[in-house]
Amino acid sequence: MKEFDVVVIGSGPGGYTTAIRASQLGMKTAIIERDRLGGVCLNWGCIPTKALLKNAELMNGLKHLNDFGISVENVQFDFEKIISRSRGVADISEKGVRYLMKKNKIDVFEGSAYINKDKSVSVNDKSGKETEKIKAKNIIIATGAKTRGLGDLKFDEKKVLSSTGAMLLKELPKKMTVVGSGAIGVEFAYFYNAFGTEVTVIEMMPNIMPVEDKDISDVVAREFKKSGIKLLTGTKTESVEVKGDKVITKVSGKSSEEIESDVVLIAIGVTGNTEKFGLEDLGVKIEKGNIIVDRDYKTNVEGIFAIGDVIGPPWLAHVASSEGINCVEKIKGMHVPDIDYSTIPGCTYCQPQVASVGLTEKKALEEGYEINVGKFPYSASGKSRAMGETVGMIKVIFDKKYDELIGAHIVGVEATELIMEFVLAKSLEATHEQILKTVHAHPTLSEANMEAVGVAYNEAINI
Repeated sequence: MKEFDVVVIGSGPGGYTTAIRASQLGMKTAIIERDRLGGVCLNWGCIPTKALLKNAELMNGLKHLNDFGISVENVQFDFEKIISRSRGVADISEKGVRYLMKKNKIDVFEGSAYINKDKSVSVNDKSGKETEKIKAKNIIIATGAKTRGLGDLKFDEKKVLSSTGAMLLKELPKKMTVVGSGAIGVEFAYFYNAFGTEVTVIEMMPNIMPVEDKDISDVVAREFKKSGIKLLTGTKTESVEVKGDKVITKVSGKSSEEIESDVVLIAIGVTGNTEKFGLEDLGVKIEKGNIIVDRDYKTNVEGIFAIGDVIGPPWLAHVASSEGINCVEKIKGMHVPDIDYSTIPGCTYCQPQVASVGLTEKKALEEGYEINVGKFPYSASGKSRAMGETVGMIKVIFDKKYDELIGAHIVGVEATELIMEFVLAKSLEATHEQILKTVHAHPTLSEANMEAVGVAYNEAINI
């Protein structure tokens, strides 16, 4: 039986990053993957969806070429090729992870893992037959999460879609219903709308993108409505039923109706992959589909750790990677600080893009903060006007008592890149003056970050 210092189960961004860091620290490391290296994110999530969204961005951009004095006639698209390009991007990513495993001398075992009562780990093929058994001082579970279903509704990935099915359709649907308006829901709504699908989004909460600041989600809602996406907020999905070649979605609330579409995408969240690899027999504590861990990512069973989506929110690839690094550095005995979850950026890649860190205005007030709020519109930015991208705003929230940045929210072009200035500022407990007095290059989009801070303290120049 081969023995390792660390065995990682799952090779998504959390798993493969964990394995690499463990190897860098001199630990003999193995990783077990039942499907493709890179996990859901690189193969079926983060990366290939961004490839699709780039296509949508280009398609929507063509509609505004006349504003730049350019005319193009008879624009056509090949939907099958669009999907194929996305799969090609995923394939390259998978090969990249395979190279990294080889480079870092990590043993890769392909198959499903099962943790035995003696804490050895069996690797089983698709038929359930054991092909290998290995032993480790430390087992790190990084099995990620799967799409949460709607009641007893089953995903057939033809009419009832998870995010995986939504990126593999061979034909463009005429009508699509999207249940849920988190990041996955709005990204796919944006993508399919760009190519002419009639999209309806159903959201139970009063606003789409309910975890975001309302000022920000309102901008997205306005732009979505302009593009023809129908938004049903404050609306509950009562049932989804496939009838012939159509899907009937019954809703109630603000709107009580039956919505007919060709496909329905269920995007109401995820739940951890905790089943069928021995956790129950070992007595690993699980609540509401999530493995329970302490601040060092230890489970209640000695020698078994867990990181990433399988331990619950925030369900973000970059969080999983950071948790994995933090976990193995602590296993190694290094003195590293715990992850500060208040400085985790969240990003949504529809257009306009959305990015945020820290508290929303509503949450800050609920927690009793006295705040200074600054908002700077993209339309007041010279670079934005030059780009023809004037939709959106930067919003910042400071604690009056300590002049500390406690929240930043951006909606607009390149929001997901611009947010990192505020993430760094918040992690360093920067004051408004430190941000405002840092010279920002002109003309750039990042000037708007500085101007928003100025607005919060009546020191803005360009508004």
